[in-house]
This record gives sequence, C-alpha cells and structure tokens, in this order.
Amino acid sequence: QVQLVESGGGLVQTGGSLRLSCAASGTIFSINAMAWYRQAPGIQRELVATITSGGTTNYADSMKGRFTISRDNAKNTVYLQMNSLKPDDTAVYYCSAQILTPPFGLIDYWGQGTQVTVSS
Repeated sequence: QVQLVESGGGLVQTGGSLRLSCAASGTIFSINAMAWYRQAPGIQRELVATITSGGTTNYADSMKGRFTISRDNAKNTVYLQMNSLKPDDTAVYYCSAQILTPPFGLIDYWGQGTQVTVSS
C-alpha cells in the first residue's frame, strides 16, 4: 500500500508565499515523475509543475517564475515553493507520483489534496 500525504496549505495574503510538501510512503521500489496539480471550484484540474527522477522540471506558463518544484529522492518527497501568490492561485493542490510498486508495476498515485487560499 502506497500513500501520498500533502501538507503546507493554508491561508495567505496576496503576494505571500507557501511551501507545499508531499511525502510518499509504503512499499516503494522507485519513483519516476512527480507532479503538482490544482483544482479550483468549477474549474478542471490543471497541471502546475512536474519533475523527473533526474530533476528535470516543467511548469505551466502561469506559474513560471513564481513557483518552484523540487524533490528529495532520499525522502520520497516532492515540494512546491509558491511565491508572489495571487487570489487566482486559490485552489486545492494535489500531488501525484508514478511509483514502481512490486509486484503491481508502475502506478499513478494521488494525494488527498491541500487547500491553498489567497486573500486579496
């Protein structure tokens, strides 16, 4: 059984910063790509950023320059540093990971989500 547990969400004012964390635990052989997504009320879930096992990152255009994704492979943890937050960044943020879990193979796992609210 594999679990992803997010933390670090909360309420922040416009221009503020938050750092989200997502730790994977359980029977894990290896973790490939990890990512952050977000979903605001009434809006389809959207990709925020991805990071490969080797550290290559990719960002949605609206997050470039403000958000930074990173990971600690030894801790099976992915982070999202969010700066210069705007009210439009208000959403539930989810992490996901492609995890190799014997004997089932490569599976996409999701966290439960953490709420980020940016007040104007």
